[in-house]
Amino acid sequence: MFVSRLHSRRTALGLAGAILGVLLTACSTTPAPPLERAAELPAMPAAPALATPPPPAVERPRATLQRERSRWIASDWAELPGWGQDRAAEIWPALTLGCARPAPGWAELCARAALQAPGNDMDAHLWLMKHLQPWRIESHEGSSEGLMTGYFEPLLQASRQPQAAFRVPLHAPPPELAQRKPLPSRAQIEGDPAVRTRLKPYELAYLQDPMDLLLLQIQGSGRLQISEPDGRQRLVRMAFAGHNDQPFQSLARALIERGEIQPAEASWAGLRDWSRRNPQRAAELSGLNPRYVFFREEPLADPSVGPRGAQGVPLTPGRSIAVDRSSIPYGTPVWLDATEPLSTTPLRRLVMAQDTGSAITGAVRADFFWGWGSEAEFQAGRTKQALRMWALWPREPGRSSGR
Repeated sequence: MFVSRLHSRRTALGLAGAILGVLLTACSTTPAPPLERAAELPAMPAAPALATPPPPAVERPRATLQRERSRWIASDWAELPGWGQDRAAEIWPALTLGCARPAPGWAELCARAALQAPGNDMDAHLWLMKHLQPWRIESHEGSSEGLMTGYFEPLLQASRQPQAAFRVPLHAPPPELAQRKPLPSRAQIEGDPAVRTRLKPYELAYLQDPMDLLLLQIQGSGRLQISEPDGRQRLVRMAFAGHNDQPFQSLARALIERGEIQPAEASWAGLRDWSRRNPQRAAELSGLNPRYVFFREEPLADPSVGPRGAQGVPLTPGRSIAVDRSSIPYGTPVWLDATEPLSTTPLRRLVMAQDTGSAITGAVRADFFWGWGSEAEFQAGRTKQALRMWALWPREPGRSSGR
């Protein structure tokens, strides 16, 4: 028993020494300078390139893992910029939520994570370093730099019945969707009287502005503060339930190409402003995007719980990302090296790959979930940052870090 405890103590001290070494290394280096959802981002200047750490003096052979759209290169913890400085204990709720649907090879570690919730950030870092191996993610061509955008869950006013201020319907999927029959385009759904009549039984609620509907459809889910016929106010969630299988077209890009707006106006605020100045052309603007998204209504008993991502578990603000699942499996912890929106301040943190999106494709690609509310909307609309990523994967028995 004493020998076992002595071994455990030495192991803990060794890991503590390792993480201290990482922290000292991080402190001795110079800080890095500075969709559907993503498709409507402002046309901001390209994010400054991230600082690349110098290679080791003697580069040793690295283990690699090949995935459909990416290559993973085994790395040392000291190579992760800022590792050890994140509030790593905050990842545990998102990690354990993801363990409800664990990635292949994660069942045993998920059971341990559920039993060994860390008491502080140091414990969290030590647990991760003990059980996981970091892998740098790069394209098959060898590029390890990509793009981080942001998304959020909108909060909108709605009515259960159509009335003067609420005339824009939001639809549940019609039977044709399950039967995989062709569905009409957005222009037909919104403008053809016969199609509107056919879809009327599937109207869930009514919004005030066509731009609200577009925002909800592009983000993929949202919260409605809905007025019921008896006057009650309810907070419900509208979750993605499918689309009409038509191509997605960026409205901002279309308006820029037509000379209607300047690239600097290519934000949701800019699109709303254009719509207010051109109310007679709102239907024309909406029809430029043929894709139409359908929703299902879900109760929202706990407003602190995020929407379900593609992994099937609730998203955690600031700790969940959408990825290309051909590059990173759902349920993978990922270390991000980016910057805060429109800033040179580093954004380096541990997140969980728990969602996807049609515009989120490529090896080094992430959509950062900011949460819900006005601040989340503000941050999501400004996020377009250079990015590097490391996947953290269960360590094979006997394999040391980076080998």
